[in-house]
Amino acid sequence: QVQFVESGGGLVQPGGSLRLSCAASGRISSFDPMGWYRQAPGKQRELVARIGFGLSTYYVDSVKGRFTISRDNAKNTVFLQMNSLKPEDTAVYYCNVQQLGSGLTYWGQGTQVTVSS
Repeated sequence: QVQFVESGGGLVQPGGSLRLSCAASGRISSFDPMGWYRQAPGKQRELVARIGFGLSTYYVDSVKGRFTISRDNAKNTVFLQMNSLKPEDTAVYYCNVQQLGSGLTYWGQGTQVTVSS
């Protein structure tokens, strides 16, 4: 079983920045990919960024150059630095981990990010 503590969401003006954190507890390996998804009202959940073994990263096109994902393997924590935020970034952001050993995927509880003036 894996549990998460997410933090860092909130209300920010367009052009502002936020840093999301997600601390995972349980059997997490540095080999297990960790990622951030988001879901806006009326839309499907989408992958925003993922970081895998060897710190390889993936970003959805809409956030490239603005968001940066990183992880601290010693603390089983994944971060999402979000800069130059836009109103279309407004969503609930969820962290997740793909536990390669079990084949299971675990999700955080979500944190609201609202970009508005």
